[in-house]
Amino acid sequence: MSNYPQDYSNILQSSEFREELAAQQTFMARVYGWMTIGLLITALTALIVSETGANLTMMRSPGLFITMLLVQIGVAMAMTWAINRIPAIAAAACFLVYSITTGLFFSILFLVYTSASIYSVFFITAGMFGAMSFIGYVTKKDLSSLGMILGMALIGLIIASVVNLFFWNSMLYLLISYAGVVIFTALTAYDTQKIKQGYAAGGSGTDTNKKIAIYGAFSLYLDFINLFLYLLRILGSRRD
Repeated sequence: MSNYPQDYSNILQSSEFREELAAQQTFMARVYGWMTIGLLITALTALIVSETGANLTMMRSPGLFITMLLVQIGVAMAMTWAINRIPAIAAAACFLVYSITTGLFFSILFLVYTSASIYSVFFITAGMFGAMSFIGYVTKKDLSSLGMILGMALIGLIIASVVNLFFWNSMLYLLISYAGVVIFTALTAYDTQKIKQGYAAGGSGTDTNKKIAIYGAFSLYLDFINLFLYLLRILGSRRD
């Protein structure tokens, strides 16, 4: 009789395995913690700005709007291309700045959609995101093959969105919105698994490990934000 079950049981009971599993769980908790902080900052910024009426000022000031957009693009580029050359504290600062600028942009949503629909779509997004991230975390199936497919689909989505800005078509707008929901739902599971696997690259407690956690949180944050926006386009109730 094969002794595989006994050997497997010994591996699970080994102190090294338990320590590695605990370290991985701590790493993922850090990722989700940073993502939650980013979302809270974005939500609070959007609420405060909308309550003060500053979002109307933003809409009437193209210069301010463009400046914030350039800051956000610059921070995103730093997070994506300079993550290996900056310390963890700088990566954290970039993430927080990005969360604030996103909140400033999101305050404009309160001028377009009713508050009730924004809140309800947010909770729907949280449920969908949580379910897909859980699947990506626990599944044994390798999702890496989805990477190229989702990357190409995302590029197509961006191109279609830009084209529709110039040749407005309501049907294409709706199709883009549904495609966005599908793409970012799948990306949530894919990114979660990729982040979980990326834990081993940094080593527990190192500055590199902390940067990987922050960048992972940034990736999941973007998945959540984009999923929310596309769902809002489908389910949101516009103001009269």
